[in-house]
Amino acid sequence: MRIISYNLNGIRSAISKGLLDWLGTELPDVFCIQESKAQPDQIDVMAMQELGYRSYIHSAEKKGYSGVCIFTRIEPDKVVIGMDNHKYDCQGRVIRADFGDITVVCVYIPSGEAEGPKYEYKMEFLEDFLKWKNELVKERPNLIICGDYNIAHHPIDINHPERQKGVSGFLPEEREWLDRWEASGMIDTFRVFDQSGEKYSWWSFRAGSRARNVGWRIDYHWVTESLRPRLINAKIMPEVVHSDHCPVEVIIKD
Repeated sequence: MRIISYNLNGIRSAISKGLLDWLGTELPDVFCIQESKAQPDQIDVMAMQELGYRSYIHSAEKKGYSGVCIFTRIEPDKVVIGMDNHKYDCQGRVIRADFGDITVVCVYIPSGEAEGPKYEYKMEFLEDFLKWKNELVKERPNLIICGDYNIAHHPIDINHPERQKGVSGFLPEEREWLDRWEASGMIDTFRVFDQSGEKYSWWSFRAGSRARNVGWRIDYHWVTESLRPRLINAKIMPEVVHSDHCPVEVIIKD
């Protein structure tokens, strides 16, 4: 099973930049997106169907904001929209699909600030999402949880880490949450295959950051330890440009 996760920063914008041509060449089994920024009737499901994809959409109540989708060429056994928590589900942050003994979760973790209401919302989401995962794994032990986590875990995952102290996305308490996430039995699949630096998945639109590779690695495929023997490869695809993020890929033995 080949899975690509991609924060599109607006699916309609990405389509206007050639997303469907690229997708038609890549044809992953499962394509998870974050920040669709579209309501269901604004997403071209017919174009996805022509590429062989079924579409499962979880949009935010607020138009033009957030939203996650799973597009799949494999018919899922079950699809679950949201976390059964309106505080988060109204923002379209989590969608799940089961395929045999594997469950794929697509998540868009909130961006935050160094303090204030956005900071508090993000930290609350992180704690509740970890609890939700810990309950889900009892029922579905083989999890692939992909998406935009809006946290760079280690100094190697961010440009000039010494300059990022106090910046949301690299706060000590956010990174400590990822430590606990990992300790709960999750594997950062990219680091299984690549331990090198300057490998990023997001670049600011400002000051030519992408051309200079001044980025952050905040997009992940985390999997449960039970899937470690079935990992084939994981990579970042920085050459693909439809967004301020780039796609990330994992391949798992079925």
